[in-house]
Amino acid sequence: MDPRLERLLGGETLAALRKRLRQRYERGVPAEVLRLGALSEAEHAALAALCGRPARPVRSMQIKVAEIDAALTRAGLASSLRDALEQLDGPIIDTTAQRLQVRVQWQQLVEGCAHPALAAVLQTSVGLGLLKRLCASQPEAGERLLLDANQVLRRLPAAGIARAQLAVATLGDAHALDSGKAVATLVLSALRHGAAPDDDADRARDLWAAAGVLVNELTRPALALNLPGPTGTAAGEPTYFSLRSLVRSPPVWAVTGRPVFVCENPNLLAIAADQLGPRCAPLVCTDGMPAAAQRVLLTQLRAAGARLHYHGDFDWPGLRIGNQVIREHGAHPWRFSSADYRAAVISAPRPGRTLDEAAVSALWDDTLADAMLAARLAIDEEGLADVLLDDLGH
Repeated sequence: MDPRLERLLGGETLAALRKRLRQRYERGVPAEVLRLGALSEAEHAALAALCGRPARPVRSMQIKVAEIDAALTRAGLASSLRDALEQLDGPIIDTTAQRLQVRVQWQQLVEGCAHPALAAVLQTSVGLGLLKRLCASQPEAGERLLLDANQVLRRLPAAGIARAQLAVATLGDAHALDSGKAVATLVLSALRHGAAPDDDADRARDLWAAAGVLVNELTRPALALNLPGPTGTAAGEPTYFSLRSLVRSPPVWAVTGRPVFVCENPNLLAIAADQLGPRCAPLVCTDGMPAAAQRVLLTQLRAAGARLHYHGDFDWPGLRIGNQVIREHGAHPWRFSSADYRAAVISAPRPGRTLDEAAVSALWDDTLADAMLAARLAIDEEGLADVLLDDLGH
């Protein structure tokens, strides 16, 4: 670089001016005339020297780019003002063209996605935004991520393969599909068919299970009593069904048109087994908020034609669980109305368990929460065993 150019336009004093001039070129919009305001005395003097004008104590200036280009060329300092700025501070990037190039790259990634469900996700702003977040808005990283996700999705649905085994077989890393990993997040978004991401671990297990992939398949098995279908279960004895067994070898449930009762607490199922044994109607326990195994079992029973009937604790968590079972599995309330609650309060022992004010509305009875707030008394499911067993024994 010619030292004269450094003296003319370089230095820290004129750095802000050079930045303003560079921004004009970075925008990619040709300008024949530049109008600059809020100039310091040194900035005005530098621009005046470039244009061959006398320096004046004014704060603004209008300059013709062609004149500056010509003056710099005649002086042998640079081929143009842009060239001068690049000599002083490095290449000028056309940010408009750069953004357009990046936009084209993302569009090419979307159009080149091989898996239809994943492609459908990426066609939405939410799905494309998810991909960009997962790869820090780097198209090259996004391309690698999509290749990995497609590799996994091509193997689905599976027939009861462990998630770690699937990860090794497709990506060479047993932990590549662990919760929170970028590939796993993208695959789950495709399994949801474009729905909003859900960070709940059990929900993710449901999605994997529906695709034949097992995650912690031996934890929290589903507890049931007298479910007709699989051989090897003793009538009248509680039976556990792991997520592994439900997904790998789905039982043939003989429940078409039959009522299947669903309770919240294992204790009630144990009482039913003790008092009714083989005479008890088919009964499934959610064991609190149903996990993956419980949800898969309820889904299978409903698909097999069962009529599900749900009962839980008369407290706010119980209503929350009831909302989920009724909403997601089409269950009917089983002695779980405001009238049932008021009847239970009359004979409930005191002082009992007090309800707080964090009420939960019941989807099936919009007066139930008000009744519970009025009485402020929680009624545990086990306290209603006599009434519920009367239904189960018929």
